[in-house]
Amino acid sequence: MVYRIVRLERNFIMDKMELVILETSDVHGNIFPINYGNNKPFDVGLGKVATLIKKEKAKHAHVLLVENGDLIQGTPLTYHYARIQSERPNPMIILANELNYDAAVFGNHEFNYGKELLASAVNESSFPWLSANIISKETGEPYFGKPYIIKELDSNLRVGILGLTTPYIPNWEQPQHIEGMEFEDAVVTAKKWVSLLKTEEKVDIVVVAYHGGFECDLETGEPTETLTGENQGYQLCMEVEGIDVLLTGHQHRQIAGNMINGVIVVQPGNNGIALGKVTLKLEKDENGWNCVGKSSELLSVADVEADKALLEKVMEYENDTQEWLDQPIGKIEGDMLVRNPMEIRTKDNALIEFINRVQMEVAGVDISNTALFDNISPGFPENVTMRDVVSNYIYPNTLKVIRITGQDMKDALERSASYFKQYEGGEIEVNPAFSTPKPQHYNYDMWEGIDYLIDISKPIGERIVKLEYKGQPVRFEQEYDVVMNNYRAGGGGDYFMYKNKPVIKDIPTDVSEFIANYILEKKRVKATVNHNWKVIY
Repeated sequence: MVYRIVRLERNFIMDKMELVILETSDVHGNIFPINYGNNKPFDVGLGKVATLIKKEKAKHAHVLLVENGDLIQGTPLTYHYARIQSERPNPMIILANELNYDAAVFGNHEFNYGKELLASAVNESSFPWLSANIISKETGEPYFGKPYIIKELDSNLRVGILGLTTPYIPNWEQPQHIEGMEFEDAVVTAKKWVSLLKTEEKVDIVVVAYHGGFECDLETGEPTETLTGENQGYQLCMEVEGIDVLLTGHQHRQIAGNMINGVIVVQPGNNGIALGKVTLKLEKDENGWNCVGKSSELLSVADVEADKALLEKVMEYENDTQEWLDQPIGKIEGDMLVRNPMEIRTKDNALIEFINRVQMEVAGVDISNTALFDNISPGFPENVTMRDVVSNYIYPNTLKVIRITGQDMKDALERSASYFKQYEGGEIEVNPAFSTPKPQHYNYDMWEGIDYLIDISKPIGERIVKLEYKGQPVRFEQEYDVVMNNYRAGGGGDYFMYKNKPVIKDIPTDVSEFIANYILEKKRVKATVNHNWKVIY
């Protein structure tokens, strides 16, 4: 609501306005408030977030709604759509259009299903997708066209929204999915475009929507992670003059109420567990609009009723997904259930050995690595369905065989071994670098085809005390062909030893499909454990 107060003593009219900016980020395909692993109610999803959005829009006269990336990938529903029903409209875009987003930013997972599906999503959107730092190699201009938009509200308030995406994407993504694109440094790009917004576009407020997080402690500025350029939120606040609001994501953190160098910041977690809200109090005098107050908060979806009318618009997609998920595909003879994730990560076990063996068979090599991606993976029950497969292998990863040296192998194992805190008695604990600011269990790999021991009583970097291949010590100068997922093969998870290694085989089919097809073909799969590795102390 805009209201005017006449101040006769100064002979001008002052306008006051409250501007609310709402942010979703890292929704990851979550629409319905359920856990697809067991179909039980779960406080997640765009259905619940929609209720909050509509409530805020009804309460405030001036509201901007921004999607901050990683929208179209992440659940069985979006996987089923992308792989089986992609000729139809994208269900995530159907709902985003219905909610009248003002803009969206590309997240790293927007690229997972390929350029064609992403282009369809962009074309179907009734709102612009922004990214100033994803550049066309051919033209040198923003690849997707729009680096920013300007929203003009009452009393000529001009708000510029600039979109930025973490430039670290080439370290993870399939090259064909980002062909023709350059990913520029977010800070360098922001300096250019924020200056243009202020000086040429004459905006009053600059909102930067950045699919990236914070590389430093928000209070002290001390680095909290290796400074690779993946997360540059703190640097954006400190080095780019003119930003009023920084919307962030990617790290799946819940951040609100923080001001960094005069910039109000927010990050709403992941999977639609909360809606980010920024409130700006503005006053206009003879020199223009001034921001006189900033705050940010998170609105939780806990105990919020999902918007049934919204869910109904994609119910057909959900019903098709549920039918697909419950298709029986085979049986497990033995135990492949996950009861204790830490135990899975401390000694060879049937689930991880099975996934590695599937990868080895598909790739035609005899060394493989994979991870237990999170702590809610249930493992495989006796009677396996597609639901079990996608609940355990949650990413649309494909496979690559890369050629590495024995030294690379040792370095990679040391990187994995750093997952554990140095053991000093008591319970085995996770190194905070793998749990803060977000859980990174997916960056701890377990191998098949080699024999090794991890001694967590030793310092990080000195923990691999045994490393053998076919009964002989691994020779550091010798080369070995190893199959792993495409994320890891590109160096993702700070496995820098893999970067630019020769790709012997690129296998562009989702690993979950290979797992399902293997079980379908065999009909019965025996749970086996050859005890080729373990953690000691």
